[in-house]
Amino acid sequence: MTILCVRFQLPPMYEAALPGLLGLLEEFTPVVEALPPDGALVDLRGAERYFGRSAVELASVIRVRALALYGVDCVIGAGPGTMLARMALRDARPGVTCVVPGERDGIVEFLADKPVTALPGVGAATGRVLCEYGLDSLGRVASAPLSTLQRLVGAKTGRELHEKANGVDRGRVVPDGLSRSLVSEQPFERDELDPGRHRRALLSAAEELGARLRALDKVCGALTLTVRYADRSATSRSRSLKEPTAHSAALTRVAYGMYEGLGLQRARVRALVLRAEGLDPAEQASYQLSFDPVDEKARRIEEVADRARAKFGPRAIMPGALAA
Repeated sequence: MTILCVRFQLPPMYEAALPGLLGLLEEFTPVVEALPPDGALVDLRGAERYFGRSAVELASVIRVRALALYGVDCVIGAGPGTMLARMALRDARPGVTCVVPGERDGIVEFLADKPVTALPGVGAATGRVLCEYGLDSLGRVASAPLSTLQRLVGAKTGRELHEKANGVDRGRVVPDGLSRSLVSEQPFERDELDPGRHRRALLSAAEELGARLRALDKVCGALTLTVRYADRSATSRSRSLKEPTAHSAALTRVAYGMYEGLGLQRARVRALVLRAEGLDPAEQASYQLSFDPVDEKARRIEEVADRARAKFGPRAIMPGALAA
């Protein structure tokens, strides 16, 4: 095994711990790729030779050090490539590293009974098309003729799907710093059907991201909304902003627009995740001047509210819709 996919079990609103945890991983190898808000990919090929231990043994050391230094447990999947390590992570649990064997037969056996949607990059729509033709498992997809897959899902997608189902993993770990993004996850205590509660969760997420951006003197250029459903599937939508901003009202409008564009009807939603991407220093951003007194007043109120929250806590001032 050479690749680890690590997900730290961070408490809500504790994403600030991720840079320190990434630093812990970089003590073993410089080849670490952040997967915000709570994960990372780690290439241990050089570390295995340097420390004289296997990747699975090093995973145990990482788990112990994360608990000892940060009080954070982690779930780890290990495999010969990034795709297989990500898939192993889904079967892992705290304290036990899930391992995909490195030999060909072991990889084929690991993949054979997995549903086709277990492959990274295969969404619900592609999965439905394949299931309609009886290709509901990766074993069946692997044994299907390449020409059949290309006819069903397209030439490029069919070729990639055939390779992945046969265990061909071309992914690699790209070292980087912490991704230029901030994320707010709003889980529900129960699978939520009420669109009104969905919108309040989005409002809360946008307000949180706006406050955090302004505290960091940053603006964001895009938003991504991920809706997680009761069946563990998810839908994501991204939208570039007309101009970079940290204004909560502007972020809320875009979040509402993406949500309404999904056309969810009686969807059982488990969590809503809003990510602010493309962060840049606020002093370098340009924006269109507005002569709208309402907008100017809202921005002044926002500044006052930020100062009050900094002094009296994050719940000192909030929108009336969230007061309950």
